[in-house]
Amino acid sequence: MADPQAALATQMRNIETKTGKTFAQLCKLIADSGLAKVGEQRSMLMETLSLGYGDANTLAIMAKNAAAPAPAADADPLDAIYTGPKAALRALHERLSAEIDKLGPYEKAPKKTYISMRRKKQFAMLGPATKDQVELGLNAKSLPASPRLKALPPGGMCQYSVRLSGPAEINAELMGWVRAAYDAAG
Repeated sequence: MADPQAALATQMRNIETKTGKTFAQLCKLIADSGLAKVGEQRSMLMETLSLGYGDANTLAIMAKNAAAPAPAADADPLDAIYTGPKAALRALHERLSAEIDKLGPYEKAPKKTYISMRRKKQFAMLGPATKDQVELGLNAKSLPASPRLKALPPGGMCQYSVRLSGPAEINAELMGWVRAAYDAAG
């Protein structure tokens, strides 16, 4: 199987050869154009440098990625998730997460809008639902019926969800559901 990174490096070298410009110079050309969308940048590159669609598209995407600030290695993913009106929910998230930590070892995988909690497979996901509530998704085959527990349509990442507004809602019933999902995830 071909190495995608090696293929990309070859493509970028070929683009530099075709245009007679370094990657840094090409990035500057794109930045100086004032165009923000990849599609607009691609069209500009095709017109001004006579690049084909694929080369122009790859170059525009690579330049965009190069210009994006890299997240700090020690950055807390909750800083990005709990901003603006949702910032006040961070304490509730941390409290529930601390209770889940007591169940045993698992991996926390940050996503754009939530934290995935995994053992051999995902057992829960936790993040803000609204400016007033966090949502805990649970991956468990069957949980006892409760007015707090919402069954989700089949085929999703979780079978159930629970919304919480305050720390008092982190109780034995909730942690029983989390334990069932945790145990089922291996």
